[in-house]
Amino acid sequence: MSMQVPAAGGPDFDWDDAYANGAHIAGADQFPPRWAAAAAAFRKAHPDQQLDIPYGDHPRARLDLFRPAGSALGLVVFVHGGYWMRFDKSSWSHLAQGALAAGWAVALPSYPLAPEARISEITRTIARAVDTVAALVPGPLRLAGHSAGGHLVTRLATTEGGLDPVTLGRLAAVVSISGLHDLRPLLRTKMNDTLGLDEAEAASESAISYAPSPAPIELTAWVGADERPEFIRQSQLLKQHWPDTAVVIEDGTHHFDVIAGLEWVDSPITRVLVGSA
Repeated sequence: MSMQVPAAGGPDFDWDDAYANGAHIAGADQFPPRWAAAAAAFRKAHPDQQLDIPYGDHPRARLDLFRPAGSALGLVVFVHGGYWMRFDKSSWSHLAQGALAAGWAVALPSYPLAPEARISEITRTIARAVDTVAALVPGPLRLAGHSAGGHLVTRLATTEGGLDPVTLGRLAAVVSISGLHDLRPLLRTKMNDTLGLDEAEAASESAISYAPSPAPIELTAWVGADERPEFIRQSQLLKQHWPDTAVVIEDGTHHFDVIAGLEWVDSPITRVLVGSA
């Protein structure tokens, strides 16, 4: 599979700046410790959670599962971002709050990171994580992911996403939050020194290289209006290739706070995620 990297702003376009979120967010360095503290507080307040459920042999192949009181309506899986290179599940537990309060079980996996793992390996790992936790919680399955996680959940929703057919048959919705659906521009970034993408893998790991699964899945690309223009373009690009995708550009949010609504049961993003919008 060989495709040219799409142009954006001419041959001298700065792709590194296009993906440099923190450089364009005031107080960016304050967000990671804030996320970690909120996640730790959430886990402390929910002592019945199941932490570090193994879904593979790698030390990072572990997931956390939070269950609501009573029978769950189904399962939500949230996949974190970090450009496939950083973070783990422990920084994001609080983002389970909205769906959990709506009556859904919520799982958050960690996964091996680049450069140890290639993006294609990470995709297979997340598919295995979803298959594993889906076997623990019956009912419909709804996926959400942020940034690189948005790439991963959308990639799983393709005709060649790697999910077990039984799991795929339960997949009701995918919400890609600030997701990356065409990885070819990353070939022109310095972060590719760590990711190690080549042209073939950048194309084969792009969701837009495939048709979406023929199963009836609600597809949403959610992005902040104050994000880097490239992330808005990536969301709109998904709709160009998958016309049934709904694109939501949320006013007043940037790459680091566009996920905050997942903490609240009645927020627009949570309502879309759990199917109550």
